[in-house]
Amino acid sequence: MHIPHSPELIVITLLAAIVNGALGYGFSSITVPLALLFLANRVLNPALVLVEVGLNAYVLWVNRGGLPAVRARVWPIVIGLLPGVVLGTLIVAQVRPDWLKLGTFALLLPLILVQAAGFRRPIRAERKFGYPFGAGLGVLYSVTTISGPPLAVLLNNQGLAKREFRAALGFIRLAESSLTAIAYAYAGLYARESIGLVPLILPGLLVGVPLGAWLIRRINAETFRRVCMSFDAWVVSFGLSTLVRALHIIDGQAAYTIMVVVVAIDALLLYRFFSAGRAPDLTTVPESRPAARAPRPDSPYLSSRG
Repeated sequence: MHIPHSPELIVITLLAAIVNGALGYGFSSITVPLALLFLANRVLNPALVLVEVGLNAYVLWVNRGGLPAVRARVWPIVIGLLPGVVLGTLIVAQVRPDWLKLGTFALLLPLILVQAAGFRRPIRAERKFGYPFGAGLGVLYSVTTISGPPLAVLLNNQGLAKREFRAALGFIRLAESSLTAIAYAYAGLYARESIGLVPLILPGLLVGVPLGAWLIRRINAETFRRVCMSFDAWVVSFGLSTLVRALHIIDGQAAYTIMVVVVAIDALLLYRFFSAGRAPDLTTVPESRPAARAPRPDSPYLSSRG
């Protein structure tokens, strides 16, 4: 079966796999904004979900040593995923492709800019926050197949060590991709065209993930992550500008004002990042932290850490 834009998809997924191998996330965050320029969500999403079940299982297996320390903390998020995935799958099945793309780009853009701004504010009521956060994450992932940016912001805020961060990320993303794969099957979203994309995606993953893991040991991880976010912001803003023009929400060249504003904001954030010095990132912290401070007596995780 001939699939249009096959070479472009192969190159995109290879680059995205390198990012994922380096940072532990980012495959969909890079693939989706670029691939949606020539594919519909209903075609792209099912293929990515199937591939990501295997990818996330691999990430979790490699970082399984950090799972006992975070399992109890991420269960509320995992439980909250289910209703969100169901709602998101209904949206994918019912909403027009162009409007679905528009919604995807509109959701992604603020998430990318928040992450680029280095927003960090630890959440104290972690368990209570986990359930609604998981539900929102389920909607986001099942509609866009992307969850890395908000997850990275949350886990970064909570100060997890590198292995714990990646174990939590792998555990949550394996749950969301598995639930979404099942929901897509019930909704009948696995068309022949979607399945045909899988063989085009797999080679890039097999080459790119180990290449990214090798590359990140030789460059500054935080700079690499920040450059990837800038690239994402520019691509998403271009896609959003193109769609609002195509849907006649904003006519003419004025539609590209969105991209101009986003690039200006990102340039300001980049200037601040490089002029203020690089903050430590999760990919540069030790594999495990020194002995942690004793939790407060009222901590909901006292029993799980004892």
